[in-house]
Amino acid sequence: MTAPDPRHPRLVKSPPPGPAPTGGDGAAPSVPPAEAGPVPADGMMPLWAVSLRWELRRGRQVVLDGAIRDRWWFEDRPASFRSLVAGALEAWGAEVVGWWDPVDGLTFPLAGHAERFDGLVAALPRDHRAPPPGEHPREAPRTAGTDRRGEREEAGDAAPSPATRRGEERRRTQDGLFRPRAGRRANSFEDVTAVVRRLVSSPEAATAFVFQDVDHHLSADKAEAHLGWMRLRAAMTEAVVPRPGPHGGPAPHSRNAVLCAVGDVGRLPGWFVLDDPRVATLHIGPPDPSQRRLWLSLLREEFNGGPQAGRGEVEALVGATDGMAGWEIHALARTSWLRSSPVQKPDKLLELHRLNVSVDPWTQLDREVVARAAEVLGERVVGQPAAVSAVAGVLQSAFVSIDFGDSGTARPRGAFFFVGPTGVGKTELAKSVAELMFGDQSAYARFDMSEYQQEHAAERLAGAPPGYVGYEQGGELTRRVQERPFSVLLFDEIEKAHPKVLDKFLQILEDGRLTDGRGQTAHFSQCLIIFTSNTGADAVQDLLAEVGDDLSYERLREHFTRAVEEKFRELGRPEIYGRLKPGVVVFDMLRHAHVVRIADRLLGQLAESVRERHQVELVFDSAGVHPWITGRMAAPERRAYGGRQIRNELEVLRAAVVRHFITHRPAPGDRVLAGVTHDGVPRVVPERRA
Repeated sequence: MTAPDPRHPRLVKSPPPGPAPTGGDGAAPSVPPAEAGPVPADGMMPLWAVSLRWELRRGRQVVLDGAIRDRWWFEDRPASFRSLVAGALEAWGAEVVGWWDPVDGLTFPLAGHAERFDGLVAALPRDHRAPPPGEHPREAPRTAGTDRRGEREEAGDAAPSPATRRGEERRRTQDGLFRPRAGRRANSFEDVTAVVRRLVSSPEAATAFVFQDVDHHLSADKAEAHLGWMRLRAAMTEAVVPRPGPHGGPAPHSRNAVLCAVGDVGRLPGWFVLDDPRVATLHIGPPDPSQRRLWLSLLREEFNGGPQAGRGEVEALVGATDGMAGWEIHALARTSWLRSSPVQKPDKLLELHRLNVSVDPWTQLDREVVARAAEVLGERVVGQPAAVSAVAGVLQSAFVSIDFGDSGTARPRGAFFFVGPTGVGKTELAKSVAELMFGDQSAYARFDMSEYQQEHAAERLAGAPPGYVGYEQGGELTRRVQERPFSVLLFDEIEKAHPKVLDKFLQILEDGRLTDGRGQTAHFSQCLIIFTSNTGADAVQDLLAEVGDDLSYERLREHFTRAVEEKFRELGRPEIYGRLKPGVVVFDMLRHAHVVRIADRLLGQLAESVRERHQVELVFDSAGVHPWITGRMAAPERRAYGGRQIRNELEVLRAAVVRHFITHRPAPGDRVLAGVTHDGVPRVVPERRA
């Protein structure tokens, strides 16, 4: 047999006249070495279709799973999965190509094939064929004029039950009484598999049948459903080699083909796809780079600016569409016109297509506000000039979109690793960034990594796999980003997460995307990623006790940087630290000069709460409060807890204000003076009117 042209799988010379040699089970002999080996795909059809051709020539039936609803191509034209498979089967020699699915039943995608099918069925012998080995002979068929209902009435039987009627329908099909009627054709799974089994077991014609979505087939009668599955499996294994066509043409496949097409082969019964070397499974994945390049060349004219696009611009789009399905690439061409984004700017086009938003918050930012980002953030985060300056620089870089190469556009806009003593403003800085960049704090989302200490917790971020509890809900992280692609994501105390959870962040930081258990991809290209950690904070108290206020920021930064690197090596994930190292921001400890500013801010919030709820003016005696709080925070064991400890110390003053309001009930418009005595006792009294 002549080997096919590898560039055109459909162009195969016909075999010499005469019956094709077969093995003992009706299968074709082994494929000669000249026909073995991988074959590259071109505009004729995708590579998986070429693999399907080889499997059929080897005499195997095939279960196709994966992207069966994607768009592909056939003979240099875009084509659906159904059109591609049906056209290829006809090109390979099938005289009849039938297609069954649970919605439409048995249909015929190609013109004239329905009539040929009806003719083949009409030519089937009425008498029952010999049962396969191992099966018991069935009851001999009755004549068409036999009236079973009359026999029951004469015998005094009661009216037949629904189960009895279903049994009779099965027997009539098994007895070979199925005949096509005008305008009618049996479409149920059980009936079609019975007829297909008889047709593919006959060498009179080259036939091919595809059963799509059989994994979703349900039946109220479990016995009938199981019978249909058994018939389908029998049809796949009992198919024979058809005789060559009367008019020559392409060589027919080695067996009459019976194929299954499902989204997930795991939903099929295990016995159906295993334990038989004559049934192969072929996975259909998303297009690889060479297939995307071909797909884009076929759709080039449909892109905005496509006819003028150079080779380099097309290659850039090939890389940018990594992981996209053929259907999405076709939709991308429509997006290029809908959003007036030419193919010459592939990164911008992909961004508009994925996010599907009409307003980009990054483009709506005031340039002056971005230029003053360090000043604006510094007003809310006290005592952290180095951290604020580092974050402001990254925000300004993200605003002007300047980076090394084009690949960076798919990555997050910024990735930070905040580390330092507890209570010094790490979380507050993240909230401030969200409000500055996106207008409100709702763009900020916090994930407490202490809740992800178990290995299975990784499923919470990206969703459970199919068949597990929570699969339908998707992942917490992926769902959040899909709903709000412009976000500041804070992963608090990242060192507490399980290493398997940390692996999820490798893909986010490198590729800017994460696919959940349902196969839906969340893109992080418009997000700011912030990790926080207290690693090394437990040693700050010892450092303060050793050197006191002389502990410099440089020494503190060196301490925390070394502690973080050692922590990631201990976790066995140094590559994560390598990707985050440029964004590591060490927060300074709480200095004496900042204690008063933080205390005044907290007391201002307390006064605002009183004014809003009771219309009472609360005034603080700064002359007594400032030296008191400074003295309290001088102890190293208190300074190690940062701003949280200042709030804890001020709690006694807040409690005194509460007691005063309970006891004296100030009227709206009154003024109340709060302070601390020289021995540290809180004092709240009504302010005397002049």
